Amino acid sequence: MSNANWRSEKRIGETFRKILALSFIFGCLSCTVVQAVSYTVIDLNPAGFINTRGKGSGSSQQVGYGTTGGIKHALLWNSSALGYVDLHPASGYVNSYGYAISGSQQAGAAFYSTTNKSHAMLWNGTNSSYVDLHPSSGYISSIAYGINGTQQVGSGTSSTGDHALLWSGTSASVVDLNPIGFTSSAANATNGSQQVGYGSGTATSNQFRAILWSGTKSGYVDLHPITGYSASYALGISSSQQVGYGTSSTGDHALLWSGSAASYIDLNPDGFKASGAYATNGKQQVGEGTVTATGVHHALLWNSSVGNFVDLHSFLSSNYTSSYAESIDSLGNVVGYAYDSNAGTYHAVLWQVPEPTTAMLIAAGMFFFSSRRRRK
Repeated sequence: MSNANWRSEKRIGETFRKILALSFIFGCLSCTVVQAVSYTVIDLNPAGFINTRGKGSGSSQQVGYGTTGGIKHALLWNSSALGYVDLHPASGYVNSYGYAISGSQQAGAAFYSTTNKSHAMLWNGTNSSYVDLHPSSGYISSIAYGINGTQQVGSGTSSTGDHALLWSGTSASVVDLNPIGFTSSAANATNGSQQVGYGSGTATSNQFRAILWSGTKSGYVDLHPITGYSASYALGISSSQQVGYGTSSTGDHALLWSGSAASYIDLNPDGFKASGAYATNGKQQVGEGTVTATGVHHALLWNSSVGNFVDLHSFLSSNYTSSYAESIDSLGNVVGYAYDSNAGTYHAVLWQVPEPTTAMLIAAGMFFFSSRRRRK
């Protein structure tokens, strides 16, 4: 073989090895994301608090609430029971709740001490940073359930009933989303441009139906499945996915939509007599299901189909007898709460996706550059 041919074949061999190495690296990364079946469980319950609940997650932070001294306080965690911030306003409010988080902001509610009525609240990471979103007129009480970007959503109680509301950071920015023909509605989540919730009235034959809005009360999409369900509720949204549950003759079933009533998927898995989906990150969905055999609630995670789900309760220690998943961030970390039978109270819980291991990537890197060492 000539030297030219030998060098050409050697280059081809080196190129092939590099392609294999790259395939190995990307294969490892995809396995980490798609096939992750293990979670690190973190008990977020801080010292001095009981009955804590995790309700929202995003960007390595979680929001929820817990009780101390007989008063409920909105709480912000940094993935640890030690690293928490008490969001409860220093004065003027009693019993506060954190429900959702987006970036550096948190949404929820606090009861105004003068009237003892709930006011929708927006925080920016500290108890003193709050903005009272309660409309200046027309509403007796209000609450914020969801946040994304510059939008906050929730509901307000007026003299005519509960109305779904949309804010953009101030009380004056409020938009009433209650559609014509509805006597009651609530908005539970937003992806920054669309909002989901539910409502009822003459337009729905007085049955609750899952609703998808696009910033105004007109032009909404009725997500209620055409057959099989007497009521439906949309509770979460991310990207083009909406989640919630529908009431059927056999019980509540977790549902997944993609923008229309016809797109729904029933997520209720085998072995569970009822379920509900509460949040989505656009790829995965979380909620809970009632085990048929025991009647116990288990936190669940789905991968967009009824058969592809993870029972998150299985990662908890045996002292936790029931669990609920409330929110999932873009990385797949899940926050919720579980009942600690030893303590007799609920604990906020974080199911954390493990970091990708570096050992396999190091091995791939060594393989990738081995051809250079062999040439010396």
